[in-house]
Amino acid sequence: MRTWILSLLVLLSGCAHLEEDPGAAHRAAALFDDAAFARPATPIGADGLFALSPAMRRHLNSTRFQSLLREHGKPAGLLHALYDSRELRLDYDATYTGTAAETYAARKGNCLSLVIMTAAFAHELGLSVRFQDVQIEDTWSRDGALYLVSSHVNLRLAPNGRHEDLNAPTPLTVDFVQLPPNARERVRYLDEAGIVARYMNNRAAEELLQGHLAAAYWWVRGALLNKPSLAPALNTLGVIYDRSAHPLLAEQAYRAALEREPDSLATMRNLGALLAANGKTAEAEALAQRQARLYPAPPYYYFDRAMEAYKAGNVGQARTLFAREVARAPYNDEFHFWLGVVNFELGELGTAEKQLALARDTSVHGDVRARYSAKLAHLRSMAGGPGRN
Repeated sequence: MRTWILSLLVLLSGCAHLEEDPGAAHRAAALFDDAAFARPATPIGADGLFALSPAMRRHLNSTRFQSLLREHGKPAGLLHALYDSRELRLDYDATYTGTAAETYAARKGNCLSLVIMTAAFAHELGLSVRFQDVQIEDTWSRDGALYLVSSHVNLRLAPNGRHEDLNAPTPLTVDFVQLPPNARERVRYLDEAGIVARYMNNRAAEELLQGHLAAAYWWVRGALLNKPSLAPALNTLGVIYDRSAHPLLAEQAYRAALEREPDSLATMRNLGALLAANGKTAEAEALAQRQARLYPAPPYYYFDRAMEAYKAGNVGQARTLFAREVARAPYNDEFHFWLGVVNFELGELGTAEKQLALARDTSVHGDVRARYSAKLAHLRSMAGGPGRN
């Protein structure tokens, strides 16, 4: 969610949460320029985000679902009913952030949409729900012209609506991806408005990827109405203005985002490129120097140099650099794929096969996983056997 001249970065589904200050709403409203974007033909908003569809209610009231609740208790029974591979068979896919009903109907979603759907069922069962922003290193990916920077949310469940149980030593934490050791101890709590804002910011980013700038604007505007100081949404607003040829508005939005998160690499890059393009060379250079001090080897640093080496025919050097990027970002499928490619060219079919399998398993897009699977099957057929999983 590749080398576009402005190298804009969009931040998704989380990031650090700070308390709102009294003037935040006024400052956010001052950044809006509704006249610059056509109003959407259909209303944009988060009404019904947690609403259960008729199909969800039928599932909830089914004999099997109710049996699991009785057998395991409501929190654990809910998870069995939704995520046991023998039950609903939901899949992880980062392509689209849906409402609870959309995610249920599609049987797939990213971490935020799965959190929303789970919370919708939990609310219906009378469970207490706590949304959590997990403080782990952001995940970077690229989709066409945009870099995407994702952080992570999950939730805790407690029975019978008792919020004090959420602080118990062993509450049920619901997560959808593998986390680093002790990551669940590093969380910040989010209220429902924070989840709504993150949902709307994600939808803005997804519209951006489709080139729908007007729709993206109205989505991110809604995000900021819910959480005026949400730095990722302020950054997204800047990207929208940037791509819509409103550089002064973009600069204001980026600066507002940096006020909230002064060390955000994504926003510093966006603002620095904009300043340079607008002739503010000294300030752009100062910002670049700050980035270099804080992030001497930023995300994709080794990957980009590996691609340069590969295109120059230095396959061995490319492998070394791809391996360095894989080592520090083991959940990026693109890195595994290219490490597999260079190992294949070096005649190491077993290692190439392993990396392609990791690319398939770490991809967060169903169509990309299918392409990796096809490439992996082809490689295994060349190797003359079923290969290793």
